[in-house]
Amino acid sequence: MHKKVIAGADAAALIQDGDVLTTSGFVGIGVPDALLSAVETRFLETGHPRNLSLVFAAGQGDGGERGLNRLGHEGLLRRVVGGHWGLIPKVAALAVEGKIEGWNLPQGCISQLFRDAAAGKPGMLTKVGLDTFVDPRNGGGAVNDISVEPQVELMTRGDEEYLFYPAPKLTVALLRGTTADEAGNVTMEREALIIDNLAQAMAVKNAGGIVIVQVERLARGRSLPAREVQIPGIFVDAVVVAPPELHMQTYRTAFSHAFTNRIRPPAGEIPHMPLDARKVIARRCAFELPVNGVINLGIGMPEGVAAVSAEEGLLDHVTLTAEPGVVGGQPASGLDFGAAVDVDAVVPQSAQFDFYDGGGLAGAGGFINISQNAKSLVFAGTFTAKGIDVDIRDGALTIRKEGTSRKFLEAVEQVTFSGRRAARLGQPVLYVTERCVFQLRPDGLHLIEVAPGVEIERDIVGQMAFRPIIEEVRIMDARIFQPEPMDLKRELLHLDLPDRIALDAGTGRLFINFEKMRIRSLDEIEQVRRQVIEVCGLLRDKVDVVVNYDGFQLEDDITKDYADMVADLESRFYKTVTRYSGSAFMRLKLGETLPKASPHIFETREAAQAFLDRPT
Repeated sequence: MHKKVIAGADAAALIQDGDVLTTSGFVGIGVPDALLSAVETRFLETGHPRNLSLVFAAGQGDGGERGLNRLGHEGLLRRVVGGHWGLIPKVAALAVEGKIEGWNLPQGCISQLFRDAAAGKPGMLTKVGLDTFVDPRNGGGAVNDISVEPQVELMTRGDEEYLFYPAPKLTVALLRGTTADEAGNVTMEREALIIDNLAQAMAVKNAGGIVIVQVERLARGRSLPAREVQIPGIFVDAVVVAPPELHMQTYRTAFSHAFTNRIRPPAGEIPHMPLDARKVIARRCAFELPVNGVINLGIGMPEGVAAVSAEEGLLDHVTLTAEPGVVGGQPASGLDFGAAVDVDAVVPQSAQFDFYDGGGLAGAGGFINISQNAKSLVFAGTFTAKGIDVDIRDGALTIRKEGTSRKFLEAVEQVTFSGRRAARLGQPVLYVTERCVFQLRPDGLHLIEVAPGVEIERDIVGQMAFRPIIEEVRIMDARIFQPEPMDLKRELLHLDLPDRIALDAGTGRLFINFEKMRIRSLDEIEQVRRQVIEVCGLLRDKVDVVVNYDGFQLEDDITKDYADMVADLESRFYKTVTRYSGSAFMRLKLGETLPKASPHIFETREAAQAFLDRPT
């Protein structure tokens, strides 16, 4: 049994100077800390191994000492290619100081390259990264001046531009599982994620390298359920049993059965968020959730959308995902991020990015793969950073102290997301902060919503390095700033349609209240049609109609379908229709969408009703 089981120090001794190392993990999930600690100890004691190259996909660290921070010693590393550096400041400092070569490539591309390397492919052709800092025309992902060897190439196929990412040549893999048997077969039943372990092991083994796996326990040979084995023993050279303190399930949680997804925790086990700036932002983002849609939640501020979704009872009506492979349920936050409870499935990280790259989701925040391919995008964050302090009470927001670092600048050093490209391709993009909401349009950044209590010139324009386009600005929904739940489920599922579409018994008129309603799909158009038919279908005569379009939103790609629905209802049930909105933009859009209605679109309800009351 013990042929493959060795001590951590002996495992570290297998790594030679100049090896190309790859490691598993996502934040603090699946990180082989015992192996990384052994490598660090050996280097500090002997000066070896030296000049390693490191290739990793997701960020693996706690922003302090754990994870890949253990390799942050001058001389240990020579070059690093990684997808997220924010959690490994010790390694990042070496790159910033020019002591190692470094590249920041899209996390999903690196994850998929492990699979390509395993299959012996030369690399990957994709549009991910075009027009960003990863594009060779904008630096090729290099993080300092000494990083000159190209890691990505610009190519053309037909009339289309692509980026080619060469597959890395890996010689050592440090991976992690739960249980290993005598043959080195490894299961992951107590791990929160699968991530890229199998692809990394295959890539290294097929290149003639060494695969070392950290586990927490051993089992007799052939006693592990075959369906549970995630890394077959044929790919494993050595196994190290880790002490519990170096094998936590996440960097915040030693172990949770709920994170293994083998049980479903009691409802409400994850507490609600307090009403602060983070919750205000998460609540506003939640208004953008597409019912029956798929959403990616990025690390940081967007994590709160999961908690708000749970509080509002929306988890059964949307599918939340995170890039390491969780599908459905409620993603965790902070140093638990990447884990999730109540999930539908956990898939390999590379498969998750296949889905994202295919444009299969409505996204919020995230990496280059996600932001370039999502059907819609919501950036979430406080308006300023470093010291911002806000007070939320009585349904309004007050800025007690402004952050010292501005976020809305004339230019940035590295372009991670190209707004020009998104506008050119027609990708819907919102920027949600605690005090306002911006919308990206072809002509620039529009201020579209402001929190109650906020002054536009002082609190928004005065804290920006440029002036946004300011035309019609509405007040953010007051419910966002109240402590009680927002009843968002009722609104997003259109359970309130019977209240919105009703006959007035006294006048016999049909009142349709579309105030702050959003129509985003053909199914939602059909829901409106069915409700009108239910109300008017049994009437003998046609009725006069008043429609409130204040704050109404209609997606551009379904305007014709909406117009066809309205025309059908008018021909069947309506006599005279008046519409009103306080927004000049909405009145203009209604005139374009419903051209026959143009003379009967008014600014106020009183004017709309007066038209119906006029002598005929």
